[in-house]
Amino acid sequence: MTAATAGTEPLGATPGPEGECSFLVWAPLRRRVDLVLPDGGGPRVVPMQRGVDGYFRARVADAPPGTRYLYRLDGELERPDPASRAQPDGVHGPSAVAAHAPLSPDRQWRGRPLREYVIYELHVGTFTAAGTLDAAAEHLPALAGLGITAIELMPVCQFPGARGWGYDGVYPYAVHTDYGGREALARFVQACHRHGLAVVLDVVYNHLGPEGNYLAAFGPYFTDRYRTAWGDALNFDGPGSDEVRRYFVDNAVEWVEALGVDALRLDAVHAIVDPTARPFLAELSEAVHAAAGRSGREVLVIAESDANDRRLLVGTREGGLGMDAVWADDLHHALHAWLTGERDGYYLDFGPVERLAAAFERGWTFIGQRSEYRDRRHGSDPSGLAAERFVVCAQNHDQVGNRARGERLTALVDPPRVGVALAAVLLSPFTPLVFMGDEHGEERPFPYFISHQDPDLVEAVRRGRAEEFAAFARDGELPDPASAATFASARLDRERPGAEARRALFGALLALRAEAVVPLGPDPRREAIRLGADALLLILRGPDAAMALLLYTGDGGYLSVTLPAGRWRLALSTREPRFGDPPQALPTSLAGGTVHPLTLAGPVAAVWRTSSTDSEVPSP
Repeated sequence: MTAATAGTEPLGATPGPEGECSFLVWAPLRRRVDLVLPDGGGPRVVPMQRGVDGYFRARVADAPPGTRYLYRLDGELERPDPASRAQPDGVHGPSAVAAHAPLSPDRQWRGRPLREYVIYELHVGTFTAAGTLDAAAEHLPALAGLGITAIELMPVCQFPGARGWGYDGVYPYAVHTDYGGREALARFVQACHRHGLAVVLDVVYNHLGPEGNYLAAFGPYFTDRYRTAWGDALNFDGPGSDEVRRYFVDNAVEWVEALGVDALRLDAVHAIVDPTARPFLAELSEAVHAAAGRSGREVLVIAESDANDRRLLVGTREGGLGMDAVWADDLHHALHAWLTGERDGYYLDFGPVERLAAAFERGWTFIGQRSEYRDRRHGSDPSGLAAERFVVCAQNHDQVGNRARGERLTALVDPPRVGVALAAVLLSPFTPLVFMGDEHGEERPFPYFISHQDPDLVEAVRRGRAEEFAAFARDGELPDPASAATFASARLDRERPGAEARRALFGALLALRAEAVVPLGPDPRREAIRLGADALLLILRGPDAAMALLLYTGDGGYLSVTLPAGRWRLALSTREPRFGDPPQALPTSLAGGTVHPLTLAGPVAAVWRTSSTDSEVPSP
């Protein structure tokens, strides 16, 4: 069996009728593999049959879902299944047989087009007090009612201990036990679909965590030819790499076909080293899109990358990697630096309003020019790529958690400027992503946290975090990532003062997006006009309508605004009584082609609209 036949015989434990179960594991480094079933009467040991392909197979008659099992390698070493679907006793315990599809996906659901995505990123463990998928599902109606259309789950694969972000997972096929396991994820996906919400699953194919990572005992999953921030790289191009690719490609396809996930967000694809003629990422994109075709659904592949590389979004037939969308960090960096004045770390390249304007107009600020932070040229030209293919945010788990104390934007700037940030993202031509709590103005932090059992590893994580932040010259000690209090500090406070007013603004912005931005199409013509160091005017135009978004971050003053031809009507201001702020006097109507002086009392975002029924709007 090779990667070319991936999916014809599932990896791991596959339950059949009447308690039967088939087992398949790739262990080319081993002469012998035995299946060990540690039941109450003493362990049963079943010799597995080795094939010429390095796979070992066995079939037993009485191993129903829930049955614990291990693989004994060469008669000595006992290890869990690399393709385990359940680790009820943690990363070091035996695997458990689990149904591949505990609940059938909703056959009426066909997914959503990318143009409609408004992504809400959440961490299951801190989203609710219970920290489970079932508890998270109780909040889906409220999120859908605000205008959210897609829920992105931070990684749910099994990781060490009860507390963690999920990026140190070691069983890509298993759903974390403390979150409720595989059946809970299936229920969550179905609940999302009932409320019209797509599900984006964050998956990690660039590394595995250090604790409980036993794959190297089975085969050449890793290579020392390359190094990553997490150690040896995954082997996507050396001897045995066909089967390593198969392991991860099958995993991606299973989330789509067995559990009904609508999109995969691939973590840090820039950390995947693969110089082959047919890259692993292209193979994965093709496999996921083929699975979508078989199921009659729209399924997306979204890359996280800081490389500003257009090849991610170019089709595989044209030599690209075939992704549907990419996280575009430049807009976040430019917006954050503009609002906060921070210039340390990667914010060194940002700050002036011109950098934000470039991100709005092109999708990336850096398209090949020199980056001072990197001390080299950075990025490629994204011309011809639709705006909807860039996923943007004002904050996400990385940009919050990768700070000294995990502070959110609400701890760095005042509420009016937070409102400007929300408007900039939610009314942009790009695909917006918000982080859990943004809808109610969450002020609690989201620091990094772990619960490793190895004390040496805990100390290594502490040291690594300190070194990682060396480029960020901020005062204050890091929260202890191993402390339960650090984890508890990240739980949402939905009843904080001002929460309802912030929800009102959040919902109004999303209603306006659905009414004014989405109809402009996947790639509206856009122009960002600098009105001074603290003001930017973004013009979006479609075939029959246009929108003007004013972003002002100053403490008050005068601006002169000139809009294109047409009669423009005020649609929304972030400073209105219904949003908990005293109103700012803004003209309700503007004539295009005329200079309009505006007097502003403080930070505000305001939107004016026009359409062909008001006056002629130039076509893009």
